[in-house]
Amino acid sequence: MDHYYVNKNAQSNGDHEVHKESCDYLPSSENRIYLGYFSNCSEAVQKARESFDQSNGCYFCSYECHTT
Repeated sequence: MDHYYVNKNAQSNGDHEVHKESCDYLPSSENRIYLGYFSNCSEAVQKARESFDQSNGCYFCSYECHTT
């Protein structure tokens, strides 16, 4: 289980990336929204899509949910 966050700022392709709390690329506190404590990134991405339709897992910390 991990704490997950979504970046408020979209990437150049429009994705809002979902990160684990331990990620080296976790956005600063003012640029992220806490999603919750989940057993996998799929659950976290699903939660992020409630705020941002185009959400995607981080390549580095949530690779199994990174699709674009």
